[in-house]
Amino acid sequence: QVPLVESGGGSVQAGGSLRLSCADSRRTFSNYAMGWFRQAPGKEREFVAIINWNGDTTYNADSVKGRFTISRDNAKTTVYLQMNSLKPEDTAVYYCAADEWLRVLGSKSRYWGQGTQVTVSS
Repeated sequence: QVPLVESGGGSVQAGGSLRLSCADSRRTFSNYAMGWFRQAPGKEREFVAIINWNGDTTYNADSVKGRFTISRDNAKTTVYLQMNSLKPEDTAVYYCAADEWLRVLGSKSRYWGQGTQVTVSS
């Protein structure tokens, strides 16, 4: 079982904000990069953002640049995705993932959470 648990999803109106959390309380993946992905109904899983093992390097997909921010706490127990200026097209199940940087960036992560639903209306 993958010890990654997402939370913070919900329903919000367009233009609103949500913050997702991915808990790795056992620090199983403290030496891995972490990423956020999303999957909308009928679509393939899409890369959203990545952060390296120590939290000092990030990269976001073009679709969310300027709106979403990925971060990692100092204890390496939680990865966050701050989502601002949400749009209806952001509606999806959001998953966190962990692995080596290139595997995460290439959507080849071996370790995944169960997902949290984000729904943006209007």
